[in-house]
Amino acid sequence: MRKIYLDKTELKRYADVYDIHFIFDDDVPEPDFYAVPQVDIVARDSEGGFIGTIGQESDLDSDAPICYINNRKECFLIAKSGKEFLDTAASWKSNIEPYSKITFYLSKSEAEKELEFFDISSIKTDDCGPSAYMIK
Repeated sequence: MRKIYLDKTELKRYADVYDIHFIFDDDVPEPDFYAVPQVDIVARDSEGGFIGTIGQESDLDSDAPICYINNRKECFLIAKSGKEFLDTAASWKSNIEPYSKITFYLSKSEAEKELEFFDISSIKTDDCGPSAYMIK
C-alpha cells in the first residue's frame, strides 16, 4: 500500500518541477525486471527510471531507503528515508550515489534459480531482516 500524503497541487509540482511522477493504482507500471531485495516502486521520471523503497512496501513515512533505477537497470541511492526524499526533491538527481546491493533478474522465476525464497509469514522478521531470500 502506497501512503503518499500530498495534495493535487503538490503532486503536480513534484511532476512538473522535480520530474517525480508518483504512481497510483490506476497507472501501475510493469517493470521488465525483478529486484532482490524488493524495491517497491512509488514513482517514475520522464527518462523511464523508477523511484522506490528498498526492502519494504512503499511508505514515505518510513525509514526505508529510497533508490532510483534508471532505464539501464543501474541502481542509485537517493535518500535515506521517504521524508528525506521529499525534503530534497529539488536536488534528487544531483544527489545520487551508486548502490550495488540490488540484483536484477528478468523475472521471479529467474531469481529462484539462484535464490531460495521463504514464506516470511512463518519467520520472525527479527530473524531475517527486511528480505526473505537466501543464495543457494
